Amino acid sequence: MLIDLQLHSTYSDGYMSPSQIAEFICDQGVKVAALSDHNTVSGLGEFFNACKRHNIKAISGMEIYAKLHNYRFNLLWYNFDFHDPELHNVLRDSQVRRRKSMRNVLTKLKDNGFEIEIEKVLDKYNHYIPLNHMVDEIITSKKNYKKIIRELKADKPSEIKIINNYFHNKDIYRLTNAYIDMDDIVELKKKIGGQLILCHPAKYNFMRRSFLEDLLEVKIDGIEKLSPHHSYAAVIHIQKLAKRYNLIETGGSDFHRLESNSKFINHAWQYFSIDSSNLRRIKDIIGKNG
Repeated sequence: MLIDLQLHSTYSDGYMSPSQIAEFICDQGVKVAALSDHNTVSGLGEFFNACKRHNIKAISGMEIYAKLHNYRFNLLWYNFDFHDPELHNVLRDSQVRRRKSMRNVLTKLKDNGFEIEIEKVLDKYNHYIPLNHMVDEIITSKKNYKKIIRELKADKPSEIKIINNYFHNKDIYRLTNAYIDMDDIVELKKKIGGQLILCHPAKYNFMRRSFLEDLLEVKIDGIEKLSPHHSYAAVIHIQKLAKRYNLIETGGSDFHRLESNSKFINHAWQYFSIDSSNLRRIKDIIGKNG
């Protein structure tokens, strides 16, 4: 059975609404899915309603920025009560901090000659402030785009190159993610339930046994095994770790957008799909009838 437990909508850094995503994954044959927007649950109501129309089983999900000791990493959280007021307060605080950091970056860029209506741009995003969309906002100005081409010495500068040079550059102002303390997440989980899964660990080289054991001490439940960010070798290594520590294995496409029609491959599902039979203990998340 095909599932997808990592999808991103316009409520964070995706480019399709929750309803559009539900329609898209229905066409791919997905039967169980989770919307996992960054540090926000605002799109879940729309996603659940849309999935119901398409006969897809939806489970609550979110990708959350977490910190533990000196580690900074992403977690996927599933099957929690997304209506809980305390959860909303925690997320709102992270969103305010994210907005403040983004405003500081945009202010520095404007001081350095970029054409940006800062508050007008920020006000388009009521929840998570997405970095990729900020890049889109900046390069819509011909003046800005010419400036970037000139400074980066590239005719068609990539998004990642723009991000590294203007948003992750300590000489300008380094954007910081709004991390939430792992102890606070674990305490909140006791109230609202669910499962905590280490998100695409191979993407940022978070597969060290010592790090995983630290997470296990605070009751992490699983690890994302199948991800387009993982090589085959990484998948095999994660599989061994999951077996050793009796972890739930999950999988997701990390879907954000359809690419332009000029590209032969237009979306992750043209080369990547997740069969639930390849994931140990996945029924702990998607249910016995999932």
